[in-house]
Parts: sequence; structure tokens; C-alpha cells
Amino acid sequence: MYLNELKLTNFKNCETAHLLLSEKVNCFVGLNGAGKTNILDSIYYLSFCKSFFGAADKLNIRHEQDFFAIHGTYRHEAKDDEQVSCVQKRDAKKSFRFNKKEYDRLSDHIGRFPLVMISPYDRDLINEGSDLRRKFIDGVISQFDPLYLNALLKYNRALLQRNMQLKQFAETRTFDRELLRLWDDQLAANADDIHQKRRHFLEDFLPIFQHYFEIVSGGAEKVNIVYQSRMDEMPLHKLLENSLQQDRYSGYTNVGIHKDDLDFALDGHPLKRFGSQGQQKSFVVSIRLAQFEFNFQKIGYKPILLLDDIFDKLDDERVMKLVRLVGDEHFGQVFITDTQRNRVEKLFENTTISHKIFEVEKGQVKEIGGSDGLL
Repeated sequence: MYLNELKLTNFKNCETAHLLLSEKVNCFVGLNGAGKTNILDSIYYLSFCKSFFGAADKLNIRHEQDFFAIHGTYRHEAKDDEQVSCVQKRDAKKSFRFNKKEYDRLSDHIGRFPLVMISPYDRDLINEGSDLRRKFIDGVISQFDPLYLNALLKYNRALLQRNMQLKQFAETRTFDRELLRLWDDQLAANADDIHQKRRHFLEDFLPIFQHYFEIVSGGAEKVNIVYQSRMDEMPLHKLLENSLQQDRYSGYTNVGIHKDDLDFALDGHPLKRFGSQGQQKSFVVSIRLAQFEFNFQKIGYKPILLLDDIFDKLDDERVMKLVRLVGDEHFGQVFITDTQRNRVEKLFENTTISHKIFEVEKGQVKEIGGSDGLL
């Protein structure tokens, strides 16, 4: 499966674009701010129904325009082409269609076109709060397990209601334990399944991640990821009961799977404190490559891989090693952005990797080179 054709209208800084893509590697070169990442974000939209960067949909409409539109055509070996479209008007609800049919629930689309994006913002996985690490693990599992996604949505809805109830109790100086227990039951009904699937996921994921880190880094350091959850200590009902007074005082729910975290370690030390910029970059790139491999093993076909400006902080040897790795037949369609056209052209000089190179300037995109290759 690969994205054969991409059409954009008024998406971010791009007025219009119509791209016929390589089924292997597609490179977008241009200055910072030219719009390279916007192209990748539009492809991300087609898989996840939203921006990678979390911005409200209407903020992605080109300045002074009334709508944006993203249309993609996916090609398969064994079935007809499939079309996905996303249209957002300033005064209307977002329209998301698969083969011209509107979705009743956007969550039904997640996993249909699996995708992994590697971005400079991935370092936030290391340096920012636990919510981003939970978002990572939830995003991976949800792409192949719709039951997990459904349980997570139910849990988050119950959590929102419980927090609203706690806030109301605090404002009115009242308390109804039985009413709160209704939300406790709904949280607990989904929390155990989420907790177990997260733990099983990491058990399967860790060896894959360690394998890719060894390839990217040259095997100099040992890495580890540890899943941290208070549900390892006791069931959620018990945790909620023990935390009741703290919850009443703070006005929100202090325990549960929404507080879980991942601990990243390098040679037994916290990566955030002891990892260099290059080591941290290798760590997050390896996580995303392992995410690709994990999804591939689960669903049986290759996710699309987006590499956004990832060559920074990597030496030339690691850059070449990475390009040869993702250009290998084990990987499917790959999209790469870089500020240096000469570097990209040089990377492909002595390879047989099928590729296309596009230049992006002020939101305008044009094809400037490439080869059919042999892969």
C-alpha cells in the first residue's frame, strides 16, 4: 500500500499542489519555513484525521481563504485504488470521506492507512511531560487494536465527567459518594484492559526498539524503556478509594491509567539527564522505526514512514546508514524533508533506491529530480 497521488488546496501556506509520488522514497527540499513539513502533515491528516501538531483544524486553512482540502489516492497490489479526502470550511464541521463516503465516527478510520512520523518534536517525548509518552503508546496500540481505542475513549469520557463532578462538589461544598462511584465504576471497567495491553505492548516492543537503536547508534550503548503504572500495585478501585480525600481537595482525579508514564534509560541512567543531543536523537528515531516494525508485524503490510528534518544532529555516516535502512525493501513508502538539496541528491548518487525529489518554495511544490531505481 502506498500514496500514489496527493492534491492540496489552501492547506496552511500551500495554495494548490498536485503530486504524483514515488512508491518508495519522496524527498522535499527547501528552506526553513518553505512548507516542507506542511506536505508531510497533510499526509498525516489522511491517516489520523487531524494534524500531527495538534492545531485546531480551522487554523490550518490558508490565510484569508474559506476552506482547505486534502485528497489522497492510495494504491494496493491486490485491490482497487482507494480515495481519502478531508475538507474543512471555516463555518462548517470537518468532512472526512473514504471512497466518497462520509464517516459516522472518525475513530473508524484510524488504522486503515497506518503511518509513522519521525519529527524534531519527538525529542519532547524525552524532555516534556508524561502525557506525550502516553500519547505515543496509545497511538501505536490504537492503530492495530480498535478495542483498545474504544476502551481509551470510554475511559477519557468517564474521567472528564468525574473531574467535572469533583469540581462541582468543591464549588457547591457538597459531596455524594455514590454519585462519584458511578464514574469510578466506568473508569475501572476500562482501566484494567488498557493497563494490561500497554504492558503487553511494551514487552513485545522493547526488543524491536533495542534492535533498531543498535543499528542507528552502532551498538555503543544499551537502552531500556520501563512502563510505570500504579495499577501494578493494586486495582484502580482501590487506588481511587485511597486517593479520595486528595481528589476532593484538588478537584480532579489523581490516580489512574491517565497518570502512567514511560521511563527512558541509557546505560542504566535517565536519558533526559545523561543523554547527549545525538544520543537522544538516535533514541527517538529508533523508537519510531520500532513503531514501524511493530505495526508491520501486527497488520501484515508496511506503514507509510514520514521523516521530517531528522538529519540534524546526526553525522554523515548515520545519515547515510539511515537512508539506506529505510530505502531497503523491508520498508515501504518513505517521505523525507531536508533543507539541503545537495545533501539529498548526494545521498542517492550511488544507490539504486527508487525516489523522487520535490522542491518547496513559499508553499509551491515542483518535482526536480529522481530515478526509478531497482527496488
